[in-house]
Amino acid sequence: MGMSLSKDKDLPCRWAPAEDALYRAYHDSEWGVPVRDPVALFAKLQLDGMQAGLSWITILRKREAILKEFDQFEPERLARWTPKRVEKALTNPGIIRSRLKTEAAVTNAKQYLAIEKEGERFSDFLWSFTGHKQIVTKLADISDVRPTSPEAEAMAKALKKRGFKFCGPVIVYAFMQAVGMVNDHETRCPRFKACQEKKR
Repeated sequence: MGMSLSKDKDLPCRWAPAEDALYRAYHDSEWGVPVRDPVALFAKLQLDGMQAGLSWITILRKREAILKEFDQFEPERLARWTPKRVEKALTNPGIIRSRLKTEAAVTNAKQYLAIEKEGERFSDFLWSFTGHKQIVTKLADISDVRPTSPEAEAMAKALKKRGFKFCGPVIVYAFMQAVGMVNDHETRCPRFKACQEKKR
């Protein structure tokens, strides 16, 4: 996850220290909440891809600027980006100025549209790897969290087969945790129960 641990046992999930307001707010309001909206899932997958080689807090601090520059990761708009538009984005100091990651986001938008054109919602495609339900790991301690899973490896393989970039199994597992496909909150954390998805 690229998250540092806190030793304070009174805190929810030890990676979200109270002294880091941005991290804590992300933990308390977003991380692990099940997401079913296809565009929101696509956007989060791109943000996780941009994290590759960086810490998540770096992405959080730049997220607003990234979303604005990348048209909120709206696939139909992003897929129309030209090389000139890519160059424009790379001049923005507020984003992750990586040509590979920027071009990957454009490629991924095109692949998203290809999946939807085939008649399958992108959200259904992704959630199919968990059987369309949340996986609850019941972690006693976040330090026991695994870096990936069979489901993440299968999803990463399928995404790569379809032409997606920056979607290795470690990135995909972090994505699955964030969008609630996997509930990896510590069982002692108040968010563990709050993020459990109702049976569909």
